[in-house]
Amino acid sequence: MITGKMLRDAIISGANAIINNKTTVDELNVFPVPDGDTGTNMSMTIGSAKKELEAMPDDATVEKVASATSNAMLRGARGNSGVISSLLFRGFSKALKGKTTADAADLKAALRKGVDSAYKAVMKPTEGTILTVAREACEKAETMDTQDVVELWTAVVEAAKVSLANTPELLPVLKKAGVVDAGGQGIIFIFEGMLKVFKGEGMITEETVKEESSEFEAKGIYSKDIDKDVVNAYRVEFIVNKNEKANEEKIRAYLESIGDNITVVDDEETIKCYVHTSQPGRALTEAIKHGYLTRVRISNMAEKVSDLADEAKALEKQAEAAKTDEVFKYKAVDKSVKFGFVAVAAGEGLENMFKDLGVDAVVTGGQTMNPSTEDILKAIHSVPAQTVFVLPNNKNIIMAAEQSVRLADRKVIVLPTRTIPQGITAMLNYDPEATAEDNAVTMDMAAQGVSTGSITFAARNSDFEGHKIKRGDILAMDNGKLSFVEKDVEKATIKLAKQMMKRDSSFITIIYGEGVTAEEAEKVAEEVQKRAPKNAEVSVLEGNQPVYYYFISVE
Repeated sequence: MITGKMLRDAIISGANAIINNKTTVDELNVFPVPDGDTGTNMSMTIGSAKKELEAMPDDATVEKVASATSNAMLRGARGNSGVISSLLFRGFSKALKGKTTADAADLKAALRKGVDSAYKAVMKPTEGTILTVAREACEKAETMDTQDVVELWTAVVEAAKVSLANTPELLPVLKKAGVVDAGGQGIIFIFEGMLKVFKGEGMITEETVKEESSEFEAKGIYSKDIDKDVVNAYRVEFIVNKNEKANEEKIRAYLESIGDNITVVDDEETIKCYVHTSQPGRALTEAIKHGYLTRVRISNMAEKVSDLADEAKALEKQAEAAKTDEVFKYKAVDKSVKFGFVAVAAGEGLENMFKDLGVDAVVTGGQTMNPSTEDILKAIHSVPAQTVFVLPNNKNIIMAAEQSVRLADRKVIVLPTRTIPQGITAMLNYDPEATAEDNAVTMDMAAQGVSTGSITFAARNSDFEGHKIKRGDILAMDNGKLSFVEKDVEKATIKLAKQMMKRDSSFITIIYGEGVTAEEAEKVAEEVQKRAPKNAEVSVLEGNQPVYYYFISVE
């Protein structure tokens, strides 16, 4: 039988296991470009849950542990592997709902619900990935006729390892590179960490120093002052079981008017609410208009008898909000503002470029660091528009962006832009007079019509798609596929641009990165202009992006 404490410690142990091995997982990324970050994304995703779990008391139920894990991972999900990992653990939350403890049958159900959710979220699932590893581990569990949790989870881990070893047979690209699937290896590290606790061997401890620990600790010193000069003295928590008239936005707006430190999360059939207020009765009176209330809790924060576990959790969220509010401050929807825009980009030049095009909030990331769903959500909530368009500008960020749609308190449309040039073109085709739906179609069609090239370097030795690649070689990418390998950045850029141009090409845009000078970029542009169609326009923009020397856009 698994208690809440055991499940809490198991997930923390799993988080530490992937954190300790994130570099190993990163290095399994097949593509030789230097933005392989599967291990980083998975470790940061489950790491967001670890922070919540460490504040939970030993007497927490498995339901509370699973729910906290699911919610934290959903908001902290980074990259495709992170989103899929969060969906796997969302299965635990669904299967363990209402349970104080869990048995082997519950774990089977949790795995099944998680796998089904993950497959449902991926439009065209590719076998030979983390999805395959999780599914085959789940299928093995379902064949087990045992009530022994250790026996069951041992079988899960072993089945996952067998599945992982077979991934190169399912994906030729893995076999060619001589590696197994990175995401599959990542989930095995997590499962192994959990097994250690189930066996009673204690938790795996984190071997690395937390990157943000010092900053967090500096901002998180509130415990001694919690009962001093409290304006909104009551901490009110409740869940609204939604009726047909339920409106998350209206609840949030009302709570904003009577209190602070507000959290309102729409989770399918319920709305979870949290507020600090001096008028707890008014909060409940308004909320009951939207459905019946459960798990109502009112605490006087000035009293020494406050629940310490809830206090710690509240303070942690308060500290995290303090860090992010410096960049993205929540703004209520302004009915006079129809449309707003959020884009993801890395580099000051690209950020300024998108803002010049009308983007309201730019989330940093896209190359070596994918932003989380929470990062994107905070940016969305900083834009006071009725409809907010999100431009991920990277194929590995699209899933995380899409997760924000149901978490946001306003309408969100994700345009599946896979590159920076696609995002720029989408913004250039925005029509303020058109409807949201028409803009979505027009902007998406324009973006998909853009050819994108990029020039970067090889992060490791590789034999990829017929190319013998040495670390440091210059890689020319044409619409995400390796086109050729060069030794010189300038030659590679000119050659790629010429290759991408067609007779009817009208606009060629060259965006240079942080490792390139303006003079070098202008020289490249001059050479490209010589090779361009007669009436084509070649422009140069400073992107200051990391990792990629150049982005090339051809329209």
